[in-house]
Amino acid sequence: MSPSAPRLVATDLDGTIVRSDGSISARTVAALARVERAGARLVFVTGRPPRLMGDIVSAFGHRGLAICSNGALIYDLHSGSVVDERPIRPSELAEAARRLREVAPGIGLAVEYADELAGDDRYQAGAWDADVTVQRLDDAKLLGRPAPKLIGRHPTLSADELLALAAPALDGLVTAYHTNGERLVEAICLGVNKAAALAELSWRQGITPAEVAAFGDMPNDLPMLDWAGTSYAVANAHPAVLAAVDRVIPANDEDGVAGIVELLFPGRS
Repeated sequence: MSPSAPRLVATDLDGTIVRSDGSISARTVAALARVERAGARLVFVTGRPPRLMGDIVSAFGHRGLAICSNGALIYDLHSGSVVDERPIRPSELAEAARRLREVAPGIGLAVEYADELAGDDRYQAGAWDADVTVQRLDDAKLLGRPAPKLIGRHPTLSADELLALAAPALDGLVTAYHTNGERLVEAICLGVNKAAALAELSWRQGITPAEVAAFGDMPNDLPMLDWAGTSYAVANAHPAVLAAVDRVIPANDEDGVAGIVELLFPGRS
């Protein structure tokens, strides 16, 4: 028996529908096209900022909404514009920067906006930033305006090691997490996460959690997966995610999400 179709499908990108080589399969594109065609909502939920959504738009066209920067920005792919924002205030940015430098000496800091990236002199650009010009600013300018996300990269500490230091230091000020980026820790406004953004978006559309199917792979997906009525983890997911979801499905490289969406929305290719 085919399961009932949800009114909203929410999926993470990297590691979930994006394959290990960075590609998105034609099968996945075709499967997710069924969602809006059936009258349901399609929401991409990602740690990426809008400036890194170009390949998603190229693959799927101007279809769906994206919750970007782990919930700090709502990006409308139909119009190509940011429609909502939950930034960190300058006073909180400055204090978070001070605490991170204190607990992780040598860390480089940057602030990530919808369409630009600025950093201090220590910040080392990663693979995602290869084609981006990082503005080098002093603290007054770097931390002097609201920003969706504060990020820090350390020359030697792993993401897990950084988070172990950052989470207690930043507790009650901002929310710290990582998405397995190389030597990278990230922070967003307190109370902001994928679940909170998805819940608000769903409420505005009159959609209940029970009517939502969500897909993910990393611990920062856990609030969203816990909130959704039905949660799925791809087989390559983090162990904590595999242990928390309703169903484990084939890996991202095996188009696991596409297979489930085809079952949820049959005969709509």
